[in-house]
Amino acid sequence: MKDQTILFHSTIFGPIHSRRLGVSLGVNLMPSDGKICSFDCLYCEAGFNAQGAGKAGLPSRGKVAGDLDAKLSAMRQAGDPLDVITFSGNGEPTLHPEFPAIVDDVIRLRDKYYPEAKISVLSNSTRIFDPAVADALRRVDNNILKLDSAIEETMRVIDRPNSPEFTVERVVESLRQFEGQAIIQTMLLRGEHNGVTIDNTTPREIEALISAYRDIRPREVMIYSIDRSTPEEKLQKVAREELEQIAAQIAAAGIPVQPF
Repeated sequence: MKDQTILFHSTIFGPIHSRRLGVSLGVNLMPSDGKICSFDCLYCEAGFNAQGAGKAGLPSRGKVAGDLDAKLSAMRQAGDPLDVITFSGNGEPTLHPEFPAIVDDVIRLRDKYYPEAKISVLSNSTRIFDPAVADALRRVDNNILKLDSAIEETMRVIDRPNSPEFTVERVVESLRQFEGQAIIQTMLLRGEHNGVTIDNTTPREIEALISAYRDIRPREVMIYSIDRSTPEEKLQKVAREELEQIAAQIAAAGIPVQPF
């Protein structure tokens, strides 16, 4: 396993080109010198949680708004394009205690500078059980929530949730609350971790995912595979052709899906 560390050393980063979202300006609500997450995914490009939370602490609501205001103003004056403002970064953004209020600030600043841009949140779904967080997620354009496997054992191997109370059954039930507003994001991969074989592309896995998607009734499903280096080096990318074949199976079940 690789001693991979965090990627983003500021509260606002980019813009970068996202293969899923277009020209994206990132909002990192986690420390600039460490990682805090309620999952410890084998594939996380920011590395494992063992690297620690650092010493900077979480950025304040005021700092997030101030930094974003300055960046959007500069981009607008320069005539730079912007498709989306994305909550992402060094961990799970919904863990920030002021997440709902920060969402409102970002909406206000988006409307001021780039009203045509979308707001996206990339979340691992662990905080959707909090009504205030769920309400905030309903206010953004792209509420993108993770479901990497609908089989408990596989989910625990790949995502490694911190809480034993986080289960596939519970999260699928709670994802239904978004009533067609959620976008479900699924990372497909194969490999090995600590001698355990991993493959969430088997017929059993895909059938379980399709059943969960039907239950959730998302606006869309995004399936994708590894695009950058991962802290667990024994992971394998699923080829584009195979992603398209799996997407066809999902679409045949009447579920809107895009492979990336």
